[in-house]
Amino acid sequence: MMELWKNFDRLVVFDTETTGIEFGRDRIIEIGAVALENGAERGNFNALIRLPVGQTLPPFITNLTGITDAQLMREGVDDRRAAEGFCRLLNGAEQPLLVAYNAQFDLNFLYYLLRPLGLLSALQKPRFLDALTVYRDRRDFPHKLCNAIEAYGLTEAENSHRAVDDARATVLLLEAMAAEKDDLMRYIDLFGTHPKYGMSGKKIASVTYCPQPYDRRAPLYELAHTM
Repeated sequence: MMELWKNFDRLVVFDTETTGIEFGRDRIIEIGAVALENGAERGNFNALIRLPVGQTLPPFITNLTGITDAQLMREGVDDRRAAEGFCRLLNGAEQPLLVAYNAQFDLNFLYYLLRPLGLLSALQKPRFLDALTVYRDRRDFPHKLCNAIEAYGLTEAENSHRAVDDARATVLLLEAMAAEKDDLMRYIDLFGTHPKYGMSGKKIASVTYCPQPYDRRAPLYELAHTM
């Protein structure tokens, strides 16, 4: 990832686990992140987040993640403590890059976590990279994180549906994709969208959205220049 390190002094790779997929209605129940500088891990953060009183987890989320209501009650923190812990990973960076696998999803949920706490300024400085957009240009469907891990033979990675594990898996995937072709800078602030259904969630002002075909006839950054 040499080109990334020439342009950014810190990468924060993060992941969220949520109660569902509806932005603004569902909630983050776990947020995890890994901060890297010059390719080495310099810090990490992971927190379970308690649900409001009277709210419980949908059974399918417990089945997917292994997180239970009892665990949230026992180990979870409130929204502010989780949000401030995440934001600290960005503090002090002059040119930070925020990375996630399916970043549109995670950034939308992060927005709805930070906004009521008055912490949206944390998202003003970073630029954004969606590892899923890159992977869609590299391999055919299916495109889940577990598929990417298998495609690149990342035996040390774990797609556990736990936030910090999936963040670390995304780090390994980025390194593998960069070793294959070091063009990740071309995907900065460029998110691929579903060719039929378009973008989901709230539009991020600094991001260019481009329909991403499944036939991989050209890298998305080349297609974006023709649209």
